[in-house]
Amino acid sequence: MNLGVSTACFYPLETELSLEKIGKAGVKHTEIFFNALCELKQSFVDMLLDIKDEYGIKVVSLHPTMSLAESFMIFSAYDRRYHEAEEQYKRYSEIAAQLGAEYIIMHGGKPNGILSDEEYCERYMRLNETTLENGVRILQENVVSFRAGDIEFMRSMKNILGDDAAFCLDIKQSLRCGYDPFDLIREFYDNIKHFHISDHSTASDCLLPLDGGFEFGRFFDLLKCNSYDGSCIIEVYRDSYKEYEEIFSSYNRLAKVKSKSRKN
Repeated sequence: MNLGVSTACFYPLETELSLEKIGKAGVKHTEIFFNALCELKQSFVDMLLDIKDEYGIKVVSLHPTMSLAESFMIFSAYDRRYHEAEEQYKRYSEIAAQLGAEYIIMHGGKPNGILSDEEYCERYMRLNETTLENGVRILQENVVSFRAGDIEFMRSMKNILGDDAAFCLDIKQSLRCGYDPFDLIREFYDNIKHFHISDHSTASDCLLPLDGGFEFGRFFDLLKCNSYDGSCIIEVYRDSYKEYEEIFSSYNRLAKVKSKSRKN
C-alpha cells in the first residue's frame, strides 16, 4: 500500500511546479491533475517525465482537466461529442502509459443524465476499451452532485459490471454524499482500486490528514485486512492549509500512522 500526494493540493500552482515540490519533499507517489489542454502536448509531458525521473517519483494516476465536462461530452446521447472525448481520453491514456500510471480518474455523468444505468455502464466500458489499449484503466470516483455520488448507482455499476466496475473512493466526497467512508469500503472493497484521502471536522469536510478526527489507524487496518495493495493519495484544496510545508508534515505524520497499523 502506497501513500502519496496529489498535485491538485497545490492548485492553482502550475502542474509542473506542483510535481517538483512533491519531488523535492521526498514524496515518492503522486497523482497528476491536468489543468489545461496545452498540458497534453508532448513537450509538456516530456517536462513531467524529466521531473519524475529526477526525483524518483512513481505516478500512479492521472486526473483529466475535462472532469466537469464528462457528463456533457461522454454520457450524453450525442455521439460526435463522445467520439471527441474518446480521442482526448486516448491521449490521456498515452500520457499515463509514458508516465507509468495505471489509472485515469473520472467524475462521470450527472444524476439527471438521460442514459440508463445499463447505457452508462456500456459507455464506461467503451471508454475503458480505448484506454486499456495503453494498459490504463478508468476509475469512477464517488463525487457529490455526480451520478456515482449515490450509493445506489455504485451498487448498480457493481451489479452490471462485476469486477469491471472500478472505483476511486474519495473520503471527503463520501462525507459530502452523506455516507460513512468505512461503510463504503466494506461494501465495495473488491472494486476500490484507489483512494483520495483527507480529514474532516465539524467545521470543515476537507482538512489535511491528522488535522481532524478521521480514524486513519482504523482506516489503514481495514485496508490491510482486505489485502489492499493500491495507493492512498492525499487530495485537499488550497484553502485547506496555509503553507505548502503543512502538506508534507501531514504526509510524514500519516506515514508513521500507516507504518504502525497492523500487518496482514
